[in-house]
Amino acid sequence: MVIAAIIDFADLLASGLLVGAMFGAWLMLQPALLAPSTYVVVQQNAIRALNDILPALGALAVLITLAAAYTAREERMRLIMLIAAVVGLAAAGIITRFFNQPINAIVMTWTASAPPGDWSNLRDEWWRWHAVRLASALIAFSLIIGAAMRRA
Repeated sequence: MVIAAIIDFADLLASGLLVGAMFGAWLMLQPALLAPSTYVVVQQNAIRALNDILPALGALAVLITLAAAYTAREERMRLIMLIAAVVGLAAAGIITRFFNQPINAIVMTWTASAPPGDWSNLRDEWWRWHAVRLASALIAFSLIIGAAMRRA
């Protein structure tokens, strides 16, 4: 019981940090609010700060959520909630890897003083994928919170 509570705490912490960082990016990188040169500088700084740590934190959150699901194997509703959370976190990771990170690699080649002509198309595509992964991660985090609150 104590181990399960520790795993739940670690799950809430890791997934909360992950979703909090994604939400912070959503707040700070509002594309309609930034001039092209400002967008490039802000986005490149965010990529430098988050491009490596968030995927690692996401993987950790998935692993801890799987451990929480294992401890909940005799509590059907908690188990279902935690497995669904794993799916949501994994979906956010897949979106990051195959949609956002390729755009990040392109953005890192830009200069703030002369963004390419199609910069806004890539910005908007990155933003759409970020909104989808944030929604997926928020749903997963909500399920993790709910599962922790259901602990018998």
